Amino acid sequence: MRLQLFVLTYNLGNFLRQAVLPQTVRHWTLTTLREKLIKIGAKVVRHSRKIVFQMAEVAVPRALFRDILRSIERLRLATVLSG
Repeated sequence: MRLQLFVLTYNLGNFLRQAVLPQTVRHWTLTTLREKLIKIGAKVVRHSRKIVFQMAEVAVPRALFRDILRSIERLRLATVLSG
């Protein structure tokens, strides 16, 4: 069972890498993605009308992170509209 979960996780990560990442960073390994996108510290600040993630721009530039989030949003919208 544990091996199946690892395979599922790997395949999901690979799919998202191909579907969401900009062309400039698609060559990143899953380890690099984990270290630069997932295992970064951030502070969540809640203002009156929005939630802001404050994170160091050392790992990933703001524009790249914004592009990735927009691609994820487009995937989510495509799923909602088709289903």
